[in-house]
Amino acid sequence: MTRPGDFEATQQVRRQFLKLSALFSAMGALPLLNMANAARAAEPDAPLRIGYLPITDATPLLVAHHNGLFEQEGLQVEKPRLFRSWAQIVEAFLAGQVNAVHLLSPMTVWARYGSQSRAKVVAWNHMSGSGLTVQPHINSVADLGGTIVAIPFWYSLHNVVLQHLLKNEGLEPIAEGDPGPRQVKLVVMAPSDMVPALANKQIAGYTVAEPFNANAEVLKVGKILRFTGDVWKDHACCVVLMHEQDLEQRPEWSQKVVNGLVKAQAWIQDNRQETARILSRDNAQKYTPHTYEALANVLEPERMDSALYEGSGAIVNKDWKEKRIDFQPYPFPSYTEELVRKLKTTLVSGRNTFLEDLDPAFVARDLVDDRFVKQAILANGGPAAFGLPESFTREEVIST
Repeated sequence: MTRPGDFEATQQVRRQFLKLSALFSAMGALPLLNMANAARAAEPDAPLRIGYLPITDATPLLVAHHNGLFEQEGLQVEKPRLFRSWAQIVEAFLAGQVNAVHLLSPMTVWARYGSQSRAKVVAWNHMSGSGLTVQPHINSVADLGGTIVAIPFWYSLHNVVLQHLLKNEGLEPIAEGDPGPRQVKLVVMAPSDMVPALANKQIAGYTVAEPFNANAEVLKVGKILRFTGDVWKDHACCVVLMHEQDLEQRPEWSQKVVNGLVKAQAWIQDNRQETARILSRDNAQKYTPHTYEALANVLEPERMDSALYEGSGAIVNKDWKEKRIDFQPYPFPSYTEELVRKLKTTLVSGRNTFLEDLDPAFVARDLVDDRFVKQAILANGGPAAFGLPESFTREEVIST
């Protein structure tokens, strides 16, 4: 039975999605883009204004701010602005209220080619850092047949990876109606609502960024069925998006922004425990509402019980030696190309006809500007310092 609160939450998510659908159209985005142009003309030397959601995907941006790495580059930076939904952060970005954000990687495709927004991906924020969490009695993807699973957004790598797993089990993802025994209904849900919905048995599972998977474990209301990084090796969920005008008109400023981000990722590698403390609700900056315990379970590799997860099947590809979340900033073109190919065969609600004509190789060149991040990596120990190949190339590995 649907409770009044459940109905309101569903309606709120629907309103957010419809709002984003409007923003990610050329007509809907135009007023905001005009606002951004006016703001840029009035304040050509605007300080760095970061927008983020309270998930581990934002870690490098928040650590760079906390540790004063942007100021070390000579930048003026305001305190990062926390948003509660993707619609809010996109609206603020398009209007020029913030000029650097982390965004779901598939959403950046929608932003540039749906709304014609002049935005570019300049770096990755992290790798992996997400999972598929389910009710305790569910032991395989096949067990999800006939159930409802929550995703954070249609244009998310979570949705892409989940549907990849479902199809490999012969299950059909649907967006409307009641699911049959060989179907799984996908519903968009705010991450903060996912854990309570799982606990109340309103959904069979959810796939989302950390620490919401860790929260379910800490509260003992669910278990991780599969880590997404064990399906798509070293994938990016969120990437750093900046205005193309800043990259063109303020290249030195843009380089300094990316320098701070890259330095943060290098620092995080050797300071995982302190990173968890920076992000926790106990920190004076109050970047996120999450406990240190949940964040530490995600960020500190030594806390990951690999044997436990290998035994349960959450980790299948043992030889990958994947961390629960890892950090390196380079946006591999092969990833963007494969992402576009996957989106073409993934069920997404809303206007998506623009996907049909997208050429993966073109998107990898056009959506991403890797000039700044390459220079920053070379200035901070080179590719080897981040576990990257000297060629800045790789092949995508996707498992079942």
